[in-house]
Amino acid sequence: MSAIDGLPPLRDVIARHDLRAKKQLGQNFLLDLNLTAKIARAAGDLSGSDVIEVGPGPGGLTRGLLAEGARKVLAIEKDARALPALAEIAAAYPGRLEVIEGDALEIDPLAHVQAPIRIVANLPYNVGTELLIRWLTPKDWPPFWQSLTLMFQKEVAERIVALPGSKAYGRLAVLAQWRADAKIVMTLPPEAFVPAPKIHSAVVHLTALDAPRYPADAKVLSRVVAAGFNQRRKMLRASLKGIHPEIERLLEEAGIAPTSRAEEIGLEQFCALARAVAEAPR
Repeated sequence: MSAIDGLPPLRDVIARHDLRAKKQLGQNFLLDLNLTAKIARAAGDLSGSDVIEVGPGPGGLTRGLLAEGARKVLAIEKDARALPALAEIAAAYPGRLEVIEGDALEIDPLAHVQAPIRIVANLPYNVGTELLIRWLTPKDWPPFWQSLTLMFQKEVAERIVALPGSKAYGRLAVLAQWRADAKIVMTLPPEAFVPAPKIHSAVVHLTALDAPRYPADAKVLSRVVAAGFNQRRKMLRASLKGIHPEIERLLEEAGIAPTSRAEEIGLEQFCALARAVAEAPR
């Protein structure tokens, strides 16, 4: 018996289904079911929510989400080897687990879940950042999700919650903190995973705000921030010269010294610059 349900221990499941983690899929499996239940609890009260999980693998976090009372879990899994193990979990929780085989970057989950929706995932390392940016930058806000509870490499997690002036501050911090409250709720050592990665991991919880902190167009803000931090050692008048031919004037209009660097600029100023760029004739 495992600690949270009557299903077999994950090590037995992995051995029985030959689910050795594949590096090319960014897989590192978390086998301690007490830890997966703790991550599920970090997402808040799940009893009235549908939960989207990306990359469930052998289903450790899936089991935590179901045991903690998620109304339904939609698990999106690219690795067909994991499907039999997930089917066993679905049989143990009738009607509460739906598994879709495919790439989370290509699947629209909204036909399979109902609001309120939370996203909880130990994201594969090779797609985690791209998925986060997609979830943070939809055209319309509030988004379809209430909260994101996501595991990343610790370095990535620190970039999400970083403040201006720090080495970790960059594009992820601006986009995350523009529309959400973000905090690190848990850190995990390499030995918690199989195989053990070379780095620590951390779980970040993001709660969607009803409205962005400052007005800006998501696409324009994302483009401005990406350009600024792509050459973070350069002054903004140089790193942003491809954004608009009169970028120095627009920087000054937004209250930013053209000689500033991206890491010195706060969220409010980035949003002011995005508005100036969006409104400026070419």
